[in-house]
Amino acid sequence: MAKRKTARRENPFTDAPVIEPLQLGGIETSVLDNGPGRGVRIAWVNTGAGLRYKVVIDRGLDIADAEFLGQSLTWHSGTGLTPPSFAYHAGLDWLYSFYGGLLVSCGPLNIGAPTVDEGQSLGLHGSHSNTAAWVESIINPDPAAGRYEMSITGLVRTARVFDPNVELRRTISGTLGQPVIRLHDRFVNRGNTRVPHAWLLHINFGYPLLEPGASTYCYAGRVDPLPSARAWFARKDFRSAPEPLEEHRGPGEVVAYIDAATQGRDTVVCGVVNRKRGFGVKIEYSKKDFPRLGNWQHWGPCGAYVGALEPMTGGVEGRDKDRQRGWLRFLDPGQQAEYRCTITATNDPAELKALLALNR
Repeated sequence: MAKRKTARRENPFTDAPVIEPLQLGGIETSVLDNGPGRGVRIAWVNTGAGLRYKVVIDRGLDIADAEFLGQSLTWHSGTGLTPPSFAYHAGLDWLYSFYGGLLVSCGPLNIGAPTVDEGQSLGLHGSHSNTAAWVESIINPDPAAGRYEMSITGLVRTARVFDPNVELRRTISGTLGQPVIRLHDRFVNRGNTRVPHAWLLHINFGYPLLEPGASTYCYAGRVDPLPSARAWFARKDFRSAPEPLEEHRGPGEVVAYIDAATQGRDTVVCGVVNRKRGFGVKIEYSKKDFPRLGNWQHWGPCGAYVGALEPMTGGVEGRDKDRQRGWLRFLDPGQQAEYRCTITATNDPAELKALLALNR
């Protein structure tokens, strides 16, 4: 594993002789002014610990760009970042607006493949990603005042007349001096009828984090591939990043569910490690929140080299299938549902070793 300076986990700014907090890190909002995303509101978050990422306010407070010590963690598609549009709610049209990015959230009424469920036509992965947020608060760190926490909180509403009316309050937070993203999603059904509910965090990776012959997915637990992917996941090295595959040109892909093992009482730990470059990403969440973990692998040539780890409440074969299997959740009027997830960028040898040990 390549040697490089390790990002410190303790706070390095406790005694910093600095008055201007943004010199060290924090949150700064702006608006894109070029390309298909012109006019889209964003917020750049600098953790002051080598991790910097872009929150897309107009795309459900998801996360597009993300880099650690100057190296990209994620993948960007050819669509670029586009404004939110209800035009992408039918069939596979969601793919016209899937910019990649570190985090694309799916739901809140359905996740997975397009389908018809109890007479309702549903598009790929739901409407959240194409819904703009109301910003409620932005809190920046102030080391001089002893405050190192930073956060952005916004409201995303999935609503129409006569229901559904599902409200999400999302907070993305972190601590100055730590390369960590904390997600807290709280849903509440503001309508007066019971509604289906599903939630999936599409956490995407690309080059150089994903690199042929150098990178591996890290997770423990029983692997249950979709039927089309059984041969791939029967391989001994199915977690490892291969050279680009001809069979993954176009829509070629493999997907599996993982019944993830837990650490302690309820915590799932998974991630990706690039052994050659000596850095990786660790993901932590509650298995009670997300009973299944998806592993999407799409090793396409010519810029289509991407994959994801996906904590999810249901499955990706369509809401009708989830209803049949008892995986579909519901929210009664006034009922709440909460989800938390932590994403850590790291080059700490002990953390990388622990991630790789999950594959034993």
